[in-house]
Amino acid sequence: MRWRILALLFLARIGLGFQFQTVASVGDDLVIAFGLDYAGIGFLIGLFMAPGLFLAIPAGYWGRFVSDRIMVVIGLGALALGGAVSSVATDSWAIAMGRIFAGAGFLFTTLYFTKMVSDWFEGREIATAMSILVMSWPFGIAMGQVGHAWLAKAYGWQVPFQVASIYCLLAALAVFLYYRSPHDLPSVKGGSGAALTGQEWRLVVCAASAWGAFNAAYVAYLTFGPKVLEELGQTAIAAAGVVSIGSWLMIFSGALCGQVVDRFGGRNLVLTFCMGGAIVSLMLLGVPSAGLGASVIFGLIGMAPAGVIMAMAGQAMRPEVRAFGMGIFFTVYYAIMLVTPPAAGAILDATGNAQGPIWLAVILFASVIPFGLTFQHFKRWPMARVERKVG
Repeated sequence: MRWRILALLFLARIGLGFQFQTVASVGDDLVIAFGLDYAGIGFLIGLFMAPGLFLAIPAGYWGRFVSDRIMVVIGLGALALGGAVSSVATDSWAIAMGRIFAGAGFLFTTLYFTKMVSDWFEGREIATAMSILVMSWPFGIAMGQVGHAWLAKAYGWQVPFQVASIYCLLAALAVFLYYRSPHDLPSVKGGSGAALTGQEWRLVVCAASAWGAFNAAYVAYLTFGPKVLEELGQTAIAAAGVVSIGSWLMIFSGALCGQVVDRFGGRNLVLTFCMGGAIVSLMLLGVPSAGLGASVIFGLIGMAPAGVIMAMAGQAMRPEVRAFGMGIFFTVYYAIMLVTPPAAGAILDATGNAQGPIWLAVILFASVIPFGLTFQHFKRWPMARVERKVG
């Protein structure tokens, strides 16, 4: 049953990446239509994450009173509404408003999709399951990288927003009709519930920082990687296709990486190796004729541990505090995701070189390693301290 639930959540969650990618895919059209610079495009991309700063903790708390299924349906509906608002915009502020609506939906769905999988797979192949779930995000993004660019060229920049909104509405209907909660889940509805312990706070912050840095680097690659290839002479559509290869490949490498960690352990060794691969791939991206190879390395190695990192969130807290803890997790995550795209866009505006934002991505990928090591330290520290006192 849990694998069927995971398949349903995977297909529904594709809509998040599909809607998110709209602005990045039609960014050049928006520059022409509304007179924006690339810092402005980066701001619109980052604005998708802004509601998470204010809604993540309340959304986690509301989970005590509203079912996970309804929270996800509301979130997918908000994603569809945001895309619809952006598609009819006649000024950049209206696109920004649509991104805020969609971002609120992204917050609700991301938080509760993660909680749903943690609830269904706690203690049972959690890294594998979370790896499969998070691969729905790059799957949706890869669909958008190819599909949105084609739709915008053929029918106008508005159509990608509309198509993504239709997908989100269909996903909301599927979750409403077919999702069921696990029977053995502890009930926390309507009560004050337990509080996070000090250890859980430390673990949640470390896991969220690793996840935020990892995703911020990925978004910088998605947004500005094609620009690097265009500077080397490729067309916009060809560059988007090359960069999207990494997203397609990580769908498979991510699931494999999760299985490796579930079976053999060694999470931090895996993180160190994969982040090294991500850094190498980004450095190769600007080398003439190396773009395809860089994208392959990025997808097969660099992005493989996405689910392993996300699984840290489920391992950081008890089931009875998971909804609220996920609110803390995503508050930290959104803070990182909000500031990175505008910063990357400002670097491009200041330098005139698309490689500048890629170096920012290199720094972010490198930071994932110490966050992972610190998580393991805090996971073991209370036990180590007790052992020292007993000895």
